[in-house]
Amino acid sequence: MFKKLTLVFIVFFQISFLAQNIKTIQLRPLQENVYTAIVPLGTVLELSFDDLDADSKDYQYKIEHMTHDWKKSRLLASQFVNGFDQNTIIEVTNSFNTFQNYTHYSVKIPNVNTVITKSGNYLLSVLDAYDEVIFTRRFVLYEDLATLGVSVARSRNTKTLNTQQTIQFSINHPNIKITNPSLEVNVAIIKNNNWSEIITDLEPTFFKPNQLLYTYTNKTNFWGDNEYLNFDSKIIRNKSLNIIKVTHDEVFNHYLYPYTYNAFLEYTYSPDINGQFVIRTLEGNDNNTEADYALMHFTLEVDEMFKEKEVYVYGAFNNFEVNEVNKMYYSPKTNTYNANILLKQGFYNYTYATIGLDNVINTHEITGSFFETENEYTVIAYYKPFGSLYDRVIGVGTGFFNQNR
Repeated sequence: MFKKLTLVFIVFFQISFLAQNIKTIQLRPLQENVYTAIVPLGTVLELSFDDLDADSKDYQYKIEHMTHDWKKSRLLASQFVNGFDQNTIIEVTNSFNTFQNYTHYSVKIPNVNTVITKSGNYLLSVLDAYDEVIFTRRFVLYEDLATLGVSVARSRNTKTLNTQQTIQFSINHPNIKITNPSLEVNVAIIKNNNWSEIITDLEPTFFKPNQLLYTYTNKTNFWGDNEYLNFDSKIIRNKSLNIIKVTHDEVFNHYLYPYTYNAFLEYTYSPDINGQFVIRTLEGNDNNTEADYALMHFTLEVDEMFKEKEVYVYGAFNNFEVNEVNKMYYSPKTNTYNANILLKQGFYNYTYATIGLDNVINTHEITGSFFETENEYTVIAYYKPFGSLYDRVIGVGTGFFNQNR
């Protein structure tokens, strides 16, 4: 029994260690400056990532069709894929002329072996040679069967008038007969392509011929948060945007301007890309294999330690997740929280998040929340008529906050 437990622990440790060495995971369309994986059915998405072990591993991708609430659907693989739902990633290249060696993996979907035929939610998993899941990413394929109008406005709740935003939307479906919207239609509102900030379980507030209206005043409120902080490490050897110091050990160390916590902070407009990141280097021709890695040093200055709360660096670079890699640690000598995160060269958005005893990610405690913040909201409409086997995505709409509204 002890031997079995030891073997399980060793395997788990190896998988966890391997996952730590996987960096710069991206799942995006081929178009530049498009960061969302919510795309029309038939659009080519590219999955890419780096393995810092810098060897050649046998990674495979696996595609699963999901329900509107991200449970495994009833469809068989043969019902939503022409070809194979699981296959080997064969596009493998090594880094060139970098201090941090790595192997770059990429695969485009659809491809000659995998063509997805149904709309809906999908879970893309990357597996190792032992069929263990290394990481997963979500993507959504939709059909243009309905038109969604999305409106973003200042909160109408007097208590959150200055800190939250309200989303209202309509689903126009002249070509689809919906007889029971409460049972046949589901919707999801996603903020800034972050699946951790989502509102679901909404029913229409009004019905019109060929149109469903969702005009909630409080149930569809999101915290406005603040514009994201940023840095640009496209030059590995010299200081760049918001990088004040560069040193070199085994890899380059980039020290960012410290951020000072201010409980009375007022909103200041600063353009951002809503938490996303772009890989780029000025010191090579191929961003995929010639961009180097630097250890980014984050510093948060505070008057005192946050009680019963953990602090994290937060953004799409880590899939908007919190774990030991992006956790900050408090130094009582300097009254600062600090984190060192190895990141590939590029332009990054990030913010600071806290987690208390309620285990809820709070993205506005440190940098504030303002109704003026320019956020992007995506509304997804799912349709599953009586007797159907799966949730189709019949339309997607996008809305941005407009301060002049």
